[in-house]
Amino acid sequence: MYRARDRVDNEEHIEDLHAVADRLDLGAEARSTATDLFLTAIGEDGGEKRTVLAASLYAGSLIAGEERSQGAVASAADVSRLSIQQRWKSVLETAGLEPPGW
Repeated sequence: MYRARDRVDNEEHIEDLHAVADRLDLGAEARSTATDLFLTAIGEDGGEKRTVLAASLYAGSLIAGEERSQGAVASAADVSRLSIQQRWKSVLETAGLEPPGW
């Protein structure tokens, strides 16, 4: 989990996360899940925030049943698809979730 301070410290990135979620037309559950994943991953292991943001949105959309392709998320977040591919499973693991085996 993340600390309340992490939310304050990353307010600008959370706003950006919601802007990207708007471009992807994601619902409230996917946004909330992505925000929680992002804040947990940033608080635990840091990393490049833009990549973590995109990976969190991808994973959050899967969890919420609003699947978006890695390519679509990458385009909306202005990162490479490979960045998401390499990072989304570790974002889930950092949050204590087990990534799917497929």
